[in-house]
Amino acid sequence: MHPDLISLGFLHIKTYGAFMALGFLAAWQVLAWMCRRTGRNPEPCTNLIMLMMISGVVGARIAYVVEHWATEFAEHPEMIVRVDKGGLMFYGGLILAIAVFFVWCRVKREKILPMADLFAVVIPLGHAFGRVGCFFYGCCFGRLSNASCAVSFPRGSPAWHEQLNAGLIAADARAALPVLPTQLFEAVSVFILFSALLALHRRFWKERPGFVTGCYMIGYACIRYGIEVLRGDPRANVGNFTISQAISLALILLGSAFILVAFRRGKL
Repeated sequence: MHPDLISLGFLHIKTYGAFMALGFLAAWQVLAWMCRRTGRNPEPCTNLIMLMMISGVVGARIAYVVEHWATEFAEHPEMIVRVDKGGLMFYGGLILAIAVFFVWCRVKREKILPMADLFAVVIPLGHAFGRVGCFFYGCCFGRLSNASCAVSFPRGSPAWHEQLNAGLIAADARAALPVLPTQLFEAVSVFILFSALLALHRRFWKERPGFVTGCYMIGYACIRYGIEVLRGDPRANVGNFTISQAISLALILLGSAFILVAFRRGKL
């Protein structure tokens, strides 16, 4: 855990925010390259990815605040705007970013499926960087574990506070009990997903518009559903599922619909 990347007098740069910025820059550069490769002007896509990044952060924060209102924000509402302290729910950001995407395409009269395929490739790349930032901040941690890959976050970390409140450690404990580094599990998984989607886009971007988007939805939904089983931080439930698992199941159905449309409509 290393929440502060740079702390020199008045200069404070959070590791979490720095990795989010790196993820955005990496996604932006790959998106611009893909636009040029497919004969598309990258400037409109650059404007759109900026809008989606901003809306994604806002949506992710809103979803996190709603999910953790009673435990974190009811008594300290002033903390709602402290995004630098961590606390983003990816699905909330994805939903709002998708809404902005559809509005933008409608206003600019862009074809939705080819544009969606471009963004479906780069979203998991930016997401991978974001999850590394989560690891350095200590949020989104996994279950207690004695596995060789388990990590012990230091005193004051989210895992330490959660275990203290649960009576698992004493107030003078210097570190939390070992937990699974689910942040890194997800970071590696979504980077592999990015690599696979990039290869699929090179093959199907013209023949099957919408196919890559469907593959992203199904691929990430499966990853997230599995990661949720390993998570140890508090999350709200919908019946027998966490909120993220319930959304993942819906995303699998939506992704399947995209793939069906892609193969029915065929080439552009």
